Amino acid sequence: MCDTMVALASATADGSVLFAKNSDRDPNEVHELVFVPAATHQAQRVKCTYIEIPQVEHTYAVFLCKPFWIWGAEMGANEHGVVIGNEALFSKVPAGKEPGLIGMDFLRLALERAASAEEATQVIIDLLETYGQSGNCGYEKPMYYHNSYLIADHRQAFILETVDKEWALKKVEQVDSISNRISVQQDFDRSSENLVKQAVDRGWCRSKDEFDFQKHYSDTLYTYFSDAKRRECETTGALRRAGGTITEESLFTLLRHHRDGFPASRALTSADVCMHAGAGPIRSSQSTGSLVARITADGVTLWATGTSAPCTSLFKPLWFASGLPGKAVPATAEFNEDHLWWRHELLHRKVIMDPATYQPMLVEEQQQAEAAFLAKARSVQEQGSMEEKRQVSEACFDQAVAITQRWIEKVRQTEPVNRTGFLYRRTLEQWNRKVKFPQ
Repeated sequence: MCDTMVALASATADGSVLFAKNSDRDPNEVHELVFVPAATHQAQRVKCTYIEIPQVEHTYAVFLCKPFWIWGAEMGANEHGVVIGNEALFSKVPAGKEPGLIGMDFLRLALERAASAEEATQVIIDLLETYGQSGNCGYEKPMYYHNSYLIADHRQAFILETVDKEWALKKVEQVDSISNRISVQQDFDRSSENLVKQAVDRGWCRSKDEFDFQKHYSDTLYTYFSDAKRRECETTGALRRAGGTITEESLFTLLRHHRDGFPASRALTSADVCMHAGAGPIRSSQSTGSLVARITADGVTLWATGTSAPCTSLFKPLWFASGLPGKAVPATAEFNEDHLWWRHELLHRKVIMDPATYQPMLVEEQQQAEAAFLAKARSVQEQGSMEEKRQVSEACFDQAVAITQRWIEKVRQTEPVNRTGFLYRRTLEQWNRKVKFPQ
């Protein structure tokens, strides 16, 4: 379960376009940051997660936030300032199970091939109508779904929602968000030729005039248990209330939103923008990675955690001019203390055992550090050289690692006050055993 949102220039404090997303996946599913340089290709085909398709002659440089085992990505940006996030959708039309292109593949292919948001929508539409979408998207257990996309550049943004090979496209007016449900109703700007006809032919609606994409295509059960309506209303409502004043900090805060405090162990079903996996089968995912993007005509500044749980993480700046800082450490299915994501889990998995005690210990330094990161980034993001941006990005990542290590030691030395329930402790122990996580 995920949440993706955008604020166009008229809604932000500085006239940039701001984009944000939490990617919710399985608790042990490492989410990694990847930089892929622009390339000219001799190979005629590209291997995606499951299948090969024809390659294009040239692909653009991309930053990807992705599950480590998938070729595609849950969110990312390219060198032209196109930013995309995807969401799982559940429809009356069964999702295909045979290996094919999955939603994350479409996202990466669009970023590699499109120089604008409008071009990116067309790349996805063309690929969708050619290949359809199908294949397992789950890590620890099979999961099959359709996809929606929020696609933005410095001028405009679009919501593209798809079911099998059918689709509907809506242009964003000022602010908008998508979650794990079909959000487009009768307000789409254009659609696939058979979208309405299929609904009429199957008896889901009587005529074109009464057609409503959300009403007539949604799978009621899955959509209800995803709690998508409430999450989507919370994010869109917050953006509308803040219209004209939205900043990167606004989106950091929104991605950390907990409706009822820090509910990791208190409910089996309730979902939230900042997700923590529960003990039950319904709320089985957590926010494994977070991204905020500031998009202008001069380029894009990315703010990524590279870690799970934005409420216990730090957003760090990235630029195409500087690439990823430091030495890349390969993501692994088992715990690896040298990997940024796994290292942070030493903190996160301690905090969720007693959030009322441990979470307040982080907040003040988290706010101070991100304020300092933002000040450094703003000093170079418009006119700074490649080397200056590289130095700022590397310094922020290094400082974040040091701060996280202090937090780990602090919570280790503090006895819990509010013991979580037996079922939740057992669930966490099971996650840890699977990946040889240190006790």
